[in-house]
Amino acid sequence: MAKKPRSKNYSVLLGAAFLMATSAIGPGFLTQSAVFTEQLGATFGFVILTSVILSLIAQLNVWRVIGVSGLRGQDIANKVFPGLGYFVAFLVALGGLAFNIGNVGGAALGMEVLFGFDHTIGAAIAAIIAIVIFLSKEAGKAMDTLTKILGGAMILLVGYVAVTTNPPVGEAVARTFVPDQLPMLAIITLVGGTVGGYITFSGGHRLIDAGISGEENLDEINRSAYMGMGIATIVRILLFLAVLGVVSKGFALDPGNPPASAFQEAAGTIGYKLFGMVIFAAALSSIVGAAYTSVSFLKTFTPAIGDHVNKWIIGFIAVSTIILITIGRPATLLVIAGSLNGLILPVTLGIMLVASTKKEIIGDYKHPKWLFALGILVVLITAYLGVMSLSGLAALWG
Repeated sequence: MAKKPRSKNYSVLLGAAFLMATSAIGPGFLTQSAVFTEQLGATFGFVILTSVILSLIAQLNVWRVIGVSGLRGQDIANKVFPGLGYFVAFLVALGGLAFNIGNVGGAALGMEVLFGFDHTIGAAIAAIIAIVIFLSKEAGKAMDTLTKILGGAMILLVGYVAVTTNPPVGEAVARTFVPDQLPMLAIITLVGGTVGGYITFSGGHRLIDAGISGEENLDEINRSAYMGMGIATIVRILLFLAVLGVVSKGFALDPGNPPASAFQEAAGTIGYKLFGMVIFAAALSSIVGAAYTSVSFLKTFTPAIGDHVNKWIIGFIAVSTIILITIGRPATLLVIAGSLNGLILPVTLGIMLVASTKKEIIGDYKHPKWLFALGILVVLITAYLGVMSLSGLAALWG
């Protein structure tokens, strides 16, 4: 495939990076960071470091195989073993649904902060806005623009609050490299919330839709993956420091809306309202990303989906909203959704690693042996952490 003009490519690469990052920087990302920072204190820095390393390895392996092959995740899985793609699509779509329920819940929390709405009304408003995006004929471009604007706004606001809380940076740095405990549930939850389930595939699938694939575009594929991980990591660190600055002074977060209470303590009523805007924006961008990517795992199986993608995305958003309104407990769902996506990661990453060895999938491309070896290590680590975290996940729900 011939390369596109670089100026046009850059916009698409940035859009794919922000799609991945804002899918990860959703309300679950914000809620998980606040909850675990309160529980672990400065040691949460170690969790961030570990999760970033594991996530980057997973991201590079998956994006390279998708990008070089020009195939979506489910089609790659079917080439690895006939029928496996259907299983993968089911896993990813189910995980995406779980995550999207949490995303809708996050939007409901944001609307509660801004206007005092209960979670039913807030969830319905978020769903309607997201659905309107996919009623547009230029849904792809609208999605790219939305994620870029909202991602940039979140970085600026969270960075401001991180400075105002005056966190104990020295202690945070020390505990990042010398933790006082090994919190397995937190690690698998953060990995799941950053690259688990559908999130790892979101940017790669977007690049394929934009026509950027093949080994000749490998440098650009890598660049987009690095940008996506970089954006997500910056926000994670800033949010950690912002909340740490609050809880280190003895403030107890509101369990019903942990991150909002942290920002209220840090910046008063204005900070509380601004954070309501951010968590709603984070939720909206993640609702869009989760629905788009989950349906992209189904659309190549049958024309009934492939010819009506936007309608299926709208239906996906509607179902997520109905389930959230029925079950409730959005703050808990946000943390659980990340753990579920983390449990899916070793399965999907393992399949991509097998695919990287098959010439009929990747052609003459030679996948780096060091990246393959590290990928296997991540599969083993995340599989172990996922199994070990099941008891903690059950306790969280109970």
